Amino acid sequence: MTGRFAWLRPLVATCLCALFFVPLYLVLANTFKPGDRISGSPASPPWPPTLHNITAVLTRPDRLFWVSFTNSVLITSVSVVTLTVLSAMLGHYLARSRSRWARGLTLVLLAGLMIPPQVILIPIADVLRAGHLMGTLQGLVLFNVGYYVPFGVFVFSGFIRTVPIELEEAATVDGASPAKVFWRIVFPLLRPASASVLIFLGVWIWNDFIDPLIILGPSRGTTITTGVYRAVGQYQSDFGSVFALMFLATLPVLAFYLALQRHFVKGLTGGATKG
Repeated sequence: MTGRFAWLRPLVATCLCALFFVPLYLVLANTFKPGDRISGSPASPPWPPTLHNITAVLTRPDRLFWVSFTNSVLITSVSVVTLTVLSAMLGHYLARSRSRWARGLTLVLLAGLMIPPQVILIPIADVLRAGHLMGTLQGLVLFNVGYYVPFGVFVFSGFIRTVPIELEEAATVDGASPAKVFWRIVFPLLRPASASVLIFLGVWIWNDFIDPLIILGPSRGTTITTGVYRAVGQYQSDFGSVFALMFLATLPVLAFYLALQRHFVKGLTGGATKG
C-alpha cells in the first residue's frame, strides 16, 4: 500500500505549500504594484514593479512606520532577553530539583500555558493601572514577561535534562558557586534552546496585536501591528501603502529567524529523548 500511494505524499506537500504561499504572493505582488491596479486585479503580477508604495510608507509625515517599528523593536528585544534569562534560570532549577515546591511550581506554570491572554487582559489592565503602568511600554514588557515565561521554562527544562549533571558536579567539587556553575557551565550549552525560545517568543511578541492595543491604548503608542491597524483606517483606499507596511513589518522577523534557524530544531527536540 505504501508503494502504490507513494505519489500522494509529494502531492499533499505541494498543495499545502501552495496554500501557504498564496497570502505571501499577494503581499509581495501588491507591495510592488501601483495602487490603482490593486483593487482591480490583486492577483496579477507586479509588472512593471514600483517602489512607490514602500517610499510612501517610509516618508509618511506622521512617521507612523518608524515610530511603530522603534516601539516594536524595543518591546520585543527587552521582553525576549528578559524572558530568556529568567526562563533559563527557572528551567534549570526545575530540571535539577526534586522538591515538592518545584513540582507545585511546575503545575502552576503548566496552568499558565493553558490560559489565553484575552481571558486575563481585564485583570492585568487593573493591576497595571494600579501600578501606574497602563499605557506605558514598561507595562507591556512586564505583561509579556509574566505571560510567556511558562513556555520558556518548559523548553529550557526539557533541554537541560539532556545536559549531563556530572559537569555541574565536577565544577562544584572544584569550588565553583551555583551561580558560576550555571552561567559558565550550563548556560553556554543552552544555545539551541535559547534560539528556539528567542524565535518563538520574538515572533509571538512582534506579531501580537490585541495586547498592545489594550495596554498601550490607541492614542498613546503603537507597535508594528497596531500601526498597520491605524494605517488601514475606516475609509482607507491606499491599499499599496497597507501592503507595503505589512511587507516591511515581516522583514525583521524573517531576518531574525534566518539568523537562528541553525539551532532552532535542535532546541525544540533536545528534551524529547531524555528526562
